[in-house]
Amino acid sequence: MSNAIEIQGLNKTFGACKALDDVNLSIAEGEMVALIGASGSGKSTLLRHVAGFLPGDSGSVSIMGQQVQNRGKLAQNVRKIRAGVGFVFQQFNLVGRLTVMTNVMIGLLHNASLWRSMLMRFSQSDRQKALEALIAVGIEQKAWVRASMLSGGQQQRAAIARCLVQGARVILSDEPIASLDPESSRNVMELLASLNAERGTTVVVSLHQVDFALRYCPRTVALHRGRVVYDGPSAALTPQLLCELYGSEAEDLFGKTLGVSPEPQPLGLPPLATAAA
Repeated sequence: MSNAIEIQGLNKTFGACKALDDVNLSIAEGEMVALIGASGSGKSTLLRHVAGFLPGDSGSVSIMGQQVQNRGKLAQNVRKIRAGVGFVFQQFNLVGRLTVMTNVMIGLLHNASLWRSMLMRFSQSDRQKALEALIAVGIEQKAWVRASMLSGGQQQRAAIARCLVQGARVILSDEPIASLDPESSRNVMELLASLNAERGTTVVVSLHQVDFALRYCPRTVALHRGRVVYDGPSAALTPQLLCELYGSEAEDLFGKTLGVSPEPQPLGLPPLATAAA
């Protein structure tokens, strides 16, 4: 199995703060990996470097065999590479005044001509692809509602649908449940897990609480002050081990309990031809 993501010696400093400290990480195609750590540990910074939003000070990042950045410089074709990478933001990153359908179709603009992109002109085929994606995430009835009218969980599902029409083979999800209530959090995580299990999409999701990593992700990478301090099976992350890794910050990760609910049931997502692009 080849690697979907390859990171070697990645470093990033903001002023006097070492945000990423010699990060080395390989993630195989089809894996679902949790990225955990307390606030300020470097989770969001790492994901943004993987996506090619930010250049590191040194080191390299490759996605699906294509180099995103190397030695502090982004690849010239980074936008083309980024087209195959879905990014789910904590605050949804939807245009509130536009309909859900239009927000989802924006994921198709990387294949459109310049004038179509500027005018946001979409074809009937584009609308069909977007509708299929909305059906897949379970909010097709909200297709023509303004995005600002959706609940937080529904907005996050719309953001994931946008990744589907984009044809993303890799989804990077930055704290996707941080702003959601417990039920919406479970729904979003189950959706990401189903995309991974049923479509083979590589998923890397940063999480603030370790219980969601234990429940949904077979593998966890733990960051502390910009360094990888653990990379292995999620099941091995006992409270004792996390206390050793994080000290007093471990309570921030645990919350009140480390209890894990039964295995989530797959959502039975329908086939989506555009997701395999």
